[in-house]
Amino acid sequence: MKVGLQPALNDTHIDATQPSNQRQLSISISAIAGDREGNVPLNLCLILDHSGSMRGRPLETVKKAAQRLVERLSPGDRISVVAFDHKAKVIVPNQIIDNPAKVTAQIGMLRADGGTAIDEGLKLAIEELAKGKKDTVSQAFVLTDGENEHGDNKRCIKLAELATEYKMTLNTLGFGEHWNQNILEQIADVGGGTLAYIEQPEQALNEFSRLFTRMQSVGLTNAYLQLSLMPKVRLAELKPIAQVAPDTIELPVQQQGDLFVVRLGDLMKDVSRVILANLYIGQLPEGHQKIANVQVVYDDPAMGEEGLLSDIVPVEANFVRSYQPSPNAQVQQHTLALAKYRQTQLAEAKLQQGDRTGAATMLQTAAKTALQMGDKGAATVLQTSATRLQSGEELSEADKKKTRIVSKTMLQE
Repeated sequence: MKVGLQPALNDTHIDATQPSNQRQLSISISAIAGDREGNVPLNLCLILDHSGSMRGRPLETVKKAAQRLVERLSPGDRISVVAFDHKAKVIVPNQIIDNPAKVTAQIGMLRADGGTAIDEGLKLAIEELAKGKKDTVSQAFVLTDGENEHGDNKRCIKLAELATEYKMTLNTLGFGEHWNQNILEQIADVGGGTLAYIEQPEQALNEFSRLFTRMQSVGLTNAYLQLSLMPKVRLAELKPIAQVAPDTIELPVQQQGDLFVVRLGDLMKDVSRVILANLYIGQLPEGHQKIANVQVVYDDPAMGEEGLLSDIVPVEANFVRSYQPSPNAQVQQHTLALAKYRQTQLAEAKLQQGDRTGAATMLQTAAKTALQMGDKGAATVLQTSATRLQSGEELSEADKKKTRIVSKTMLQE
């Protein structure tokens, strides 16, 4: 298994007469399988909310979705299941899947009762995943419909950080309308995973299946992007690097000597992670000039190898006196994806401040951005929310959650 690494500038032509130019650097990163390589064993933990609010159809549907996932595991994969209300318990200890029927039966015994303490579930899940994380793809699916009223949100984030240190990935699924979108999004972002919204019970199976399929496509783990910049090239000071695919996330950057390092987490074979860096480039001599190098550090669980290095890939720009734009359409799409996300964030901030008119205007702008990139599903959701605000309506919890989700990713057809 190797790393596919493809950098591209939004415009490779740079005006050599200008003292400073701004460019977006897109870096597409994926795992590339060799001819003889199969799938890496999975180490999956399901963290299921069975609090009183899940009573009835919601819990029954979630149990069926979880049972279907267990049935899709292959020989050699590992499973564990943690259930939580206002406390947490391990109902299936980490084990190689050799008796799926026994595991599905234990899931089927869950009953709804009590409150919600997400952090208790996370803590036990990390302990269970740790038992089987060697040479596997280790991920957790956290499902809840609650506000974590019996838990500690700050502790949730600390546990998500701990999970990444242990080379685990956390995905979160919010069920219904009353879950805390901020904390679930933060857990997923910090945990290197994705946030999913299950509005109606019948959507649970599709969302579980979508995340499971993504997990199955992971080929490399614990990946970090290393970016080195040439003299007269610098990163923007504010929000310099973000991920724009498969989900949009603002990424923290660490500087280690001359390197800028960004954690990527798992690399998939079928879906690229796309990183967008905002660069300022000073005046350089005419001709092709190297402005940066990119490289990835990663683990290969199939081979039991850690700390591997991809080839170093240079990034070049062409400095010309008679500047003519040479835009890269794909990078422009990535730039629009980030703009859609940030415009929606601004709209949310304005709404929290009581500026309904400003929020509606920003949502309309985000809708237009979505249309520019061909994301008609997001454009519809964003424009609908803007129209409701303009007509004096309040946004429902479902409206707010849909708006957040479509700002981060393309809706599934």
